[in-house]
Amino acid sequence: MTIEIELKFIATPQAADRLGSQLAAWPHQYSAPLALSNIYYETPDNQLRRWDMGLRIRSIGEKYEMTLKAAGKTIGGLHQRPEYNVELTQPELDIARLPAEIWPDECDLSALQQQLKPLFTTHFNRERWLVTYGNSQIEVALDRGEVSAGDLSEPLQEIELELKQGDLADVLALAAELGKAEGLRLGSLSKAARGYWLAQGKPQQPVRSLPILQVKPKATVEEGMQAALTLALKQWQYHEELWLHDEPAARDAILEALETVRQTLSLFGALVPRKASNALRQKLTSLIETLENEQPTAQAFCYSPQWLDAQLTFSGWLINAGWRPFIEPKNAARLQGSFKRFADIMLGRVAADLKETFTTIRQHNEYLDKLARLSRQLLAVRLLAGAYPQHEVENWLQPWQQLAQAIHADRYHELDMLCRQALRQPAFWLNGNV
Repeated sequence: MTIEIELKFIATPQAADRLGSQLAAWPHQYSAPLALSNIYYETPDNQLRRWDMGLRIRSIGEKYEMTLKAAGKTIGGLHQRPEYNVELTQPELDIARLPAEIWPDECDLSALQQQLKPLFTTHFNRERWLVTYGNSQIEVALDRGEVSAGDLSEPLQEIELELKQGDLADVLALAAELGKAEGLRLGSLSKAARGYWLAQGKPQQPVRSLPILQVKPKATVEEGMQAALTLALKQWQYHEELWLHDEPAARDAILEALETVRQTLSLFGALVPRKASNALRQKLTSLIETLENEQPTAQAFCYSPQWLDAQLTFSGWLINAGWRPFIEPKNAARLQGSFKRFADIMLGRVAADLKETFTTIRQHNEYLDKLARLSRQLLAVRLLAGAYPQHEVENWLQPWQQLAQAIHADRYHELDMLCRQALRQPAFWLNGNV
């Protein structure tokens, strides 16, 4: 088994064409293009997908290799997954040759083998450069071809940076250098994910509001913060794909995701000083201002250096825990405390703030002034309330959301009634009396 650590970019044709000249700035070894074909396999009920696995046979000329990628994690465009490779003499599946311990206990390998059928294919030419950058050896691969499922296909133009030896920080730094020019964006979706989408008939994905954050039992405060930031990044990149596929409502969802990052930093601001995230905050604010004031097109903005720089900064800050060098010793201990206890305290403060904000309103025009504050606090509740039954949380949120919708729609005759209903909601969290 190997742990594959790679950063993926989606590239425009122009960005792909200039990659070689960009990499000439650093010592490297070049490998001429190779034609690669991959067949991905799945069961009729998508069992591998439900196990978060991907299984393929790769053909390189007359050589064949079976690869299984197991569950891993993706942050931004950085993919880290266990990978198992088996050489084959023929392009025929033989999953019994993969390590037995990778399969769930209840798995019947013989039955699984019989159910596995080709689902989609990828065909592309791969150029490679082994680059010496900083203290690291980084393989840069350029893949150009297509992903196909039945009669459907999508062009494939990816640049992958894979750490062969050295430090992950060098991968991120090289990515930042390449991203100073137009035409690159982080690839949060793997080739396999795009193949599954094609195999399903290219269904239109829905715009989705921020879900209630779920964290593992007994999570620390720091783990809760990391989970909140990771969720915000996933929301951002999910809706980036929708925006690029001509879903106009995805733009507002991106703005919500960016605001979620800022709200997370605010929630944890007593423990993580502002100076720890100054650069990130400035870049997010710049994106928000551009989205709100300039109305850029998705194609132009998502492939811009400004967009990529903000995502790389965010991903790097999250992956490398960029706040830790700024944490005072007493707050370092508090970050290792109970996230549940922290969340209960913060939920109480959110409710107290809403009560103070909306019980002092005297005129209808004051509601509009309070809308941004209300929206931020509702995001905070979604980041803090995961320990409680979802229906209780949604019941508490509903009247506040109705109030926000009425303010936005200027239904002024409903505002006072909706405000009173929202303020009457009892706390669903422990120690929640305010």
